[in-house]
Amino acid sequence: MSSLAVRKTVPAAGTTPGTAQGPPLRRRIALIPTLTLVVGALYCLLPVAWVAIAATKSGTELFSTFTFLPGTGFADNVAELSAYRDGVYWTWMGNSALYAGLGALLSTAVSAISGYALAIYRFRGRETVFGVLMAGVLMPPVILAVPQYLLLAKADLTDSYASVLLPLILSPYGIYLARIYAAAAVPSDVVEAGRMDGAGELRIFTRIALPMMVPGLVTVFLFQFVAVWNNFMLPYIMLSDDEKFPITLGLYTLLEQGANTPALYTLVITGALLAVLPLIALFLVIQRFWSLDLLSGAVKSSP
Repeated sequence: MSSLAVRKTVPAAGTTPGTAQGPPLRRRIALIPTLTLVVGALYCLLPVAWVAIAATKSGTELFSTFTFLPGTGFADNVAELSAYRDGVYWTWMGNSALYAGLGALLSTAVSAISGYALAIYRFRGRETVFGVLMAGVLMPPVILAVPQYLLLAKADLTDSYASVLLPLILSPYGIYLARIYAAAAVPSDVVEAGRMDGAGELRIFTRIALPMMVPGLVTVFLFQFVAVWNNFMLPYIMLSDDEKFPITLGLYTLLEQGANTPALYTLVITGALLAVLPLIALFLVIQRFWSLDLLSGAVKSSP
């Protein structure tokens, strides 16, 4: 019987015989980003899970049962919340929908026009204007709340719907995003071709550039809608009539009353859960408008 020669593999230089080498180590290292994302997701979703579970508990169950054990009082909580002060909660929800919907729509329109102009047109002072807008992005909104109140008080517009809507129309961050997206999604060759065909600047913007910018503008609309929906400081300073309060300010006043009436805590938690649902629904509805291809449907401009 012929003998078979058995080749022994020689360990690589600098390694210890019998130890795992190569791919297993790389796979373990590749798991680190995934585990980091999982931990971050759990950190962000844990408060949401607590609100969702706590909203199902009655007033007695809220303070006497295990934190993450569902209760049996969600339907009663919604009914009590709807009956509180003749349904003022739904008035607050309607006000938030008005502020966020109309404010985000107007802000997106202004951002689209401004971003397109800053990206396409070349004019003196363009970079200076853009630099001022970038300074506005870096400035916390709370710093502007008091000056805005003083300006609107001079115009006798405080404690009105306009006092909340007007400061929200101009969004420096929205204009920044619109400019970046317009510069990438609207090639200069397409604009020049439209001009050569005799189209005016307004028609080029509405018929050619705007459809190309839709995915970016949807993002601007979503960001602005969420920012306005969650806005607290501006309505807190501008409004005194609680019939005009948005949901954030309404729940804050309800929480203050809960300090003396603990039974209202369940209404605050249930109201917070219901206030999140429109944002989730909006995200699910408009996500189909997003596109990963910035130049979808257009030609690339020549360098």
